[in-house]
Amino acid sequence: MAENLIPRVIVVAIMLLIGFPVHEFAHALAAYRLGDGTAKLFGRLTLNPVAHFDPLGGILLAVSFIGSGFGFGWAKPTPVNPANLAGGRRGEAMVAAAGPLSNLVLAAAAALPLRFILNTNLATEIPDLIILILGLFVYINLVLMVFNLLPIPPLDGSKVLFAFLPPRLAWQWRPILEQYGFILLLLLFFLPPGNSIGGQILGPILNAIFRLLVGG
Repeated sequence: MAENLIPRVIVVAIMLLIGFPVHEFAHALAAYRLGDGTAKLFGRLTLNPVAHFDPLGGILLAVSFIGSGFGFGWAKPTPVNPANLAGGRRGEAMVAAAGPLSNLVLAAAAALPLRFILNTNLATEIPDLIILILGLFVYINLVLMVFNLLPIPPLDGSKVLFAFLPPRLAWQWRPILEQYGFILLLLLFFLPPGNSIGGQILGPILNAIFRLLVGG
């Protein structure tokens, strides 16, 4: 645990300064490109981390990732008015998907040098701390990407799901899922470890994507 403490603290700091701002900026930019200037009006069309910082979400990210290596946290939600978006529900889905996709881009950007280092003689020359930070940065971005794509409100994946459901079905189920979605998430994550969504569902998916990006 002690040898992982410093790299985990550094990665949390990088996520608060870069990862979360990029995620929320991606939402804001996608919305702006599709005709909704709400995020810009509220000063959220920016990479400034202060504009996107949520104290509770930041604290939970630090506690969960430093304590267990499985990050759970959030930034301040980006305001979007779906009525202004071109494409209707599909436009809303594109805005929602932009955030998780930005985490995939960040993960891939860190995976490139990490893959190069691990597959060359540089692995013996680069400090272990750097390799750990790169690996953890890839992993936490994949965690946030996959987690956010779960089709449960208020996560981004729910808006993607609603866009592809028949309109009548989406109209019937959306209010119910939005009312109880957060409770459902808590139940899923606070099941016994052997049955938790993180251990049984997300873990294998994350490991597969990590191996694909980093190799081996």
